[in-house]
Amino acid sequence: MKISQVNLQRHFGGGEVYTRFFCRALDHLGVSTQLLVHPKAMFWRTIKLPASTQIITIESSTRLTEYLDTSQPSWVVGHGPLSGVAVKTIHAYNGLATAIAHMPVQGRNPAEFFNHDLIIPVSSWVRDGLIAAQLPVWFEPLYGVADFPPEYPQGPIQRRSRYAWDYRKGRDLALSLAARIIGPLLPCPIYQRRPGITIGIVSRLTPIKQFPLMFRILSSVFAENSSVNLEIFGSGGFATVRDLQRALAPIADRVRFWGHQTDRVKVYQNIDYLLTGLPEKEALGLNVIEAQACGTPVLAPLAPPFDETVLENITGFFFRDPREDQGADFQRLLTQLSSLSSRLDPRLAHQHLARFSFDSFCTRLSSLLTWVNDQQSKKN
Repeated sequence: MKISQVNLQRHFGGGEVYTRFFCRALDHLGVSTQLLVHPKAMFWRTIKLPASTQIITIESSTRLTEYLDTSQPSWVVGHGPLSGVAVKTIHAYNGLATAIAHMPVQGRNPAEFFNHDLIIPVSSWVRDGLIAAQLPVWFEPLYGVADFPPEYPQGPIQRRSRYAWDYRKGRDLALSLAARIIGPLLPCPIYQRRPGITIGIVSRLTPIKQFPLMFRILSSVFAENSSVNLEIFGSGGFATVRDLQRALAPIADRVRFWGHQTDRVKVYQNIDYLLTGLPEKEALGLNVIEAQACGTPVLAPLAPPFDETVLENITGFFFRDPREDQGADFQRLLTQLSSLSSRLDPRLAHQHLARFSFDSFCTRLSSLLTWVNDQQSKKN
């Protein structure tokens, strides 16, 4: 059976991290795959993938026909929904059109998943939304893995740009050109922890995280707790970063932006707590899994999907969604953290972390492969 993956994202994020360990898991199970990526997604050139993964550049899924092997059954996995044209093409050659849902459909139009043979959720939160939309859903969430590739450059944590430019936008193109000129003239300090409690954001600064909205509420809470510092490791679009900076203005003296960092292990090891964004648009939160694997406890709103990935008072702490109480419970949490004599160590939660291990991921993927083979056998 021929397996093809489709990931046409141009920017590296959680879905691309997922694609990487999905390829690793297939290889571990003795299955080869071809990965169709966008030609402008240059990061795939530097990511070490198994020899069993063949990378093919393709500008649009409408050209999928050129890369399907019609001599044997095919399974196509979209990292996100496949286009309607792609689904029709796959079905025309008697293949299976499936997609990994990296985003919840709650609050979104589920029509983009129509006509797929199967949707594969990454969490129970995502699965529940797909079931409510009456879509064909794989019964078991795949979850994810704390995947830290050794080939990424290591070294000191050093300030980089807080912006991830979208070159399809004229404004971003102009600003990026200006940044290339001004950037080399700006200081690039090396990260050093400051006294007090260090709360870190380790994430792409994307709209689904809702950081500007969250900090329009929580900045006043941070302002009342002078021993708490906020360190932001990640980059985002111009508008998101601008709105986040405005929301953080009341505590600007205790906030530092460090840009995207490749050595995430070192980042997690140099903060006291990971802070998530708001919950409902989040599908899983690979950074939550990564932080716990590195021994860093998590602070998250008590809501899906975080209630699947964090154990209260064992691998992290929950607080009430600040939109419900204007941050009163987060204030309680900061007071609690200030009084702790020792920090939680999530690495002691062996059974919990095993759920997000590479071996567990491979076991879940193996069950999915069995189903796929059965479906193809029925077609032949």
